[in-house]
Parts: sequence; structure tokens; C-alpha cells
Amino acid sequence: MASLGIKYRLLALPLLLSVAFSLAAQHLQEGDLLFACSVEPNAITQVTTGVDALPIDHVAVVHHIGGDSGLLYVIEAVKPVVRLTPIQEFLDENGTVLIGRINGDDLDIKKSIRRCLAMVGKPYDDLYLPGDSALYCSELVQMNYVTAAGALVFDTVPMSFHDSTGQVTDYWRDFYSQRGMDVPEGAPGTNPGELSRRPQVTIVGKYPIQL
Repeated sequence: MASLGIKYRLLALPLLLSVAFSLAAQHLQEGDLLFACSVEPNAITQVTTGVDALPIDHVAVVHHIGGDSGLLYVIEAVKPVVRLTPIQEFLDENGTVLIGRINGDDLDIKKSIRRCLAMVGKPYDDLYLPGDSALYCSELVQMNYVTAAGALVFDTVPMSFHDSTGQVTDYWRDFYSQRGMDVPEGAPGTNPGELSRRPQVTIVGKYPIQL
């Protein structure tokens, strides 16, 4: 009987995940930001902090292809290029994902999404540098979310490559040294953890949903 119970639970798991995904999808609106939490600490989470001190290391933009009832995708900057990713694939590739929504009426969602879509196919910026043609994940949001008047919704912040002691970590020193560069500590930029803590962003839900 115990093995039968396990069998039924295993059979029910895909259905439960499907229900959880459907519930998550109902929460998603055009232009929402999806903040992905890393399962293990990494070079990004060691030097940045997300909302509620969560280890956020990636952000993507919700987009309905074909209108509000159309197919759900995300626009995301990942290696090797900025791309459109089906929402289920995005959720499968990440663990806990927070749903962030922009506060107020200033955001021009349609214009912002058009600007993000225009970035699809551009190379991923693994050097995290401002002012070049490549983009990293939070830079995609920071550079392209605008008001109706065309003003940026999110300002840049000083880039952080230091840990809680204030010291630039060995990882980032080696990373840039191998490329013949100084660490761009303090250069204007953005990161997904800090973006999740902006006053313009409200966390309205998360995936997976607890059933």
C-alpha cells in the first residue's frame, strides 16, 4: 500500500506543477519583472542583495505574444544573446521566481516592451560594462523601461563587485584581470538584486506557488 501511495503521488506531481504554473500565469501581466533566485551562492549573489535579502541573480521581462491572451514569453538577456524564452522554459530553468510589478502610472508598458523587443538578438554583455552594444539582464530593463514622456523609469546605480566587508572579491579581480581590465567597481550600471529592491517595484507573487 505504501508503494501504491508513492506511485499516486508521483503521478499527481506533473498535474500539481501544471496547476501551480497556471496559477502563476494568472498573476502575470505584460511588463512584469521576473526575478530568479539562485539555489546556490555565486559570484553575483556574493556581491549584491535582493529584496528580503534573497539571492537574486537574474531578471526577465514578461511579454504576451499576440496580446493579453496570447502566448506567454519572457524577454531576457542571457548568453549568448538577448532572446525570447517561453515562460514554462524560463520557470523550469530557475528555482524560486519573484513576480515584480512597476508601481504607479508613469510606466509606458507598450513603449517599454517595444524597446526591449528591439534588443532581441543583441549580444549578452558578460563584462557588465555601460555604453556598449551588448546587454546584461538588468541592463535590459534599466535602459528600456520608460515613461510616456520617454524618461527612464530606473536610474543607474554604482556597480558593486565587493562583498559585505567592502572588499572586491577574488573572483571578480581574477575575472577582469584575465581580460586585461580593472574591476569596474562604482561604474554606472545595475544588477537584478538591487532592481528588485527599488521603490518602483512591488513583489506581487512568486513561483512555485505553494498549493
